[in-house]
Amino acid sequence: MARYFGTDGIRGLTNASPMTAHMAMKVGMAAGAYFLRGEHRHRVLIGKDTRLSGYMLESALIAGFTSVGMDVVMTGPLPTPAIAMLTQSMRADIGVMISASHNPFADNGIKLFGPDGYKLSDEAEAAIEALIDSDVPLAPAATIGRARRIDDAQGRYINSAKATFPKDLRLDGMKIVIDCANGAAYRVAPSALWELGAEVIAIGVTPDGTNINDGVGSTAPQTLSETVVASGADLGIALDGDADRLIVVDEMGKVVDGDQLMATIAAGWARQGRLAGGGLVATVMSNLGLERHLAAQGLGLVRTRVGDRHVLEAMRSRGHNVGGEQSGHIILADYATTGDGLVAALQVLAEIVRAGARASEVLHRFEPLPQLLKNVRFRGGEPLEAEAVKTVIAHAEAELKGRGRLVIRPSGTEPVIRVMAEGDDPGQVEAVVNRICDAVRQAAA
Repeated sequence: MARYFGTDGIRGLTNASPMTAHMAMKVGMAAGAYFLRGEHRHRVLIGKDTRLSGYMLESALIAGFTSVGMDVVMTGPLPTPAIAMLTQSMRADIGVMISASHNPFADNGIKLFGPDGYKLSDEAEAAIEALIDSDVPLAPAATIGRARRIDDAQGRYINSAKATFPKDLRLDGMKIVIDCANGAAYRVAPSALWELGAEVIAIGVTPDGTNINDGVGSTAPQTLSETVVASGADLGIALDGDADRLIVVDEMGKVVDGDQLMATIAAGWARQGRLAGGGLVATVMSNLGLERHLAAQGLGLVRTRVGDRHVLEAMRSRGHNVGGEQSGHIILADYATTGDGLVAALQVLAEIVRAGARASEVLHRFEPLPQLLKNVRFRGGEPLEAEAVKTVIAHAEAELKGRGRLVIRPSGTEPVIRVMAEGDDPGQVEAVVNRICDAVRQAAA
């Protein structure tokens, strides 16, 4: 059982365990020691989003890495996928992203990437955890690492993202609203869209350290929807705090989730003969409507546990090049080693340009089944192990058999039980979810 690493790195409330400066320094020392391999001069690349606490954690990580002999290259605010890409292209031994993704500003996190640009395996995380709790040897005074900032990281990422857009297409004549969540992509995403020819209206691009994801971004698309409609834009694009997540709004202000976006990209790539693996990889949270839609086209859907790392593992092992989550984490293995909101948006835009139709006509691929997700917060214990809860769940599964699905799981980042059901009958779905939530609350009381 991991002590510090969750479903996506180490995450928590800043200045509370484990997200303290002291822990960040220990992570730097441990990860640095783990990746000190060979006689070359070792390098770590560190990026961050726009949270106030990023400065503190960055400084602590630098102290940890340099103390074991690693040189540090800092990029400043940059999307998570940019750090993954740059770690590989700059031949760094390890990449670090300081971000809590779509969480409020008071939270922060540390994500680690190996030299290949992929997130670390469970085995590597376990080894680093063991080093965190041990005495890591410090470098001799003469071999302590150096730290420096680079100025061209943003330009490198913009060019890399633009290179994924088909060379025979342009965004000329399109009006696009981009919501950067006051986060890591607040400079690079509007620039990339504008350079490809679009008229760009940018919101969520005035970070102040505390307004990241605050009423903007992929988890709060209302402002984006209103702006798209009011400005007469062709569509809106919403990223989250570290820009590895994408949600789109069509010209009528209707939100298009990750399931519809994956279906759109998969259809286009299948038509071009580019779709590998005969379908998609998605999590247990993706709508049953997506699965039925793909089946009607002769395409399959492989489901995994929640978390983009599980999606990526299945993609790599099964040979798929498109996968993701309903929440908007979309992984396009031809272009990136992790979810990239901007790159995924460019593939969606390419489909709209090719179709010569409105976003609403291109992006709404299937009618989703009624789906309801509720979260039950608890203080401690394991409420899902209570016999009363197990009984209610068993009855619900029997009730939905053949007509829907039930997914119940504890969050990997907070003390919350997530209860999701979907099916052809919305009343039945709501009743099932409410019964299970009530049982969990009673068990946790």
